[in-house]
Amino acid sequence: MASIDIQHPHTLPPAHARQAVQDVADKLVDRFGMECRWNGDILDFTRTGVDGRIALLPGQLHVTAQLGFLLGAMKGPIEAEIRRILDERF
Repeated sequence: MASIDIQHPHTLPPAHARQAVQDVADKLVDRFGMECRWNGDILDFTRTGVDGRIALLPGQLHVTAQLGFLLGAMKGPIEAEIRRILDERF
């Protein structure tokens, strides 16, 4: 199983950062059929082949994900897309 672990700094106020994470989650639901739910300041997301979370920390986001066998083969492009979205939003 391949894993992704990204720490990304941000300077947004907590409410704005949470809304930006929610916007990303909404796109995950629309595009990939992910199931997302908040648990405090952590957004858990899952679907077949992916299990992950986005932890909203002061001044930083921490994205972790476990990729199943098929998606594990695409880890590089998936991680690059996550980094691109984080750079764009935060």
